[in-house]
Amino acid sequence: MAFDKEPVGYEKTVLSDLQGSWQNLRDTVVKHAGYTGWERALLHIDEGMSWESVRNLQYMSKCLLLVRNILIQDKAPKEVLFWLEEVNRMMDVALHTLRKGEVD
Repeated sequence: MAFDKEPVGYEKTVLSDLQGSWQNLRDTVVKHAGYTGWERALLHIDEGMSWESVRNLQYMSKCLLLVRNILIQDKAPKEVLFWLEEVNRMMDVALHTLRKGEVD
């Protein structure tokens, strides 16, 4: 019986950073709660930041697009949009790493 190996250090770092940026986005949405669409965004942020989604970056990317549309259309506060861009940046890094074969 073969056992899966623990992920390499870089993989853990890029995925942890991605997860952390989602958490910062979530915290900021909650901090600024009250604007139109914040509850819908929170639902999809929770889905996007789940570890199940981290294991499927293509699915996470779809969640991010949905969250982006909600936050931009509903004119979220600037701080929320800052963290949205940070999630987007970390997603780009993770997908680039995946394409290079450094993330399974």
